[in-house]
Amino acid sequence: MEQGVYYASAFYAQQAAEKSLKAVYITQFKKMSVKHNIVSLSEEFGAPPEIRKACRKLNPHYVQARYPDAANAIPAEACDDEMAQELLEESRKVFGWSEKQVQK
Repeated sequence: MEQGVYYASAFYAQQAAEKSLKAVYITQFKKMSVKHNIVSLSEEFGAPPEIRKACRKLNPHYVQARYPDAANAIPAEACDDEMAQELLEESRKVFGWSEKQVQK
């Protein structure tokens, strides 16, 4: 965010959410998930609606960062500071919720 590389910030926000959800998955199912679709992952263990909503916002940024043509735009132009900030906040929601689940 501080360097103005907003598409990378969006990707890292998605990655933080994904890794935290995988921690919940491991805690609940005692095995690893290979999914990258965090909407599907959050649904597997019944995450609350606000967490699934955050995942829907974050989910596309995994694909866009890995496959630039999926964004139908140059990745650096597909995300601005406002969007990156929103995604960071959504990621924090997912991370905070996940942390509570793992600590139960």
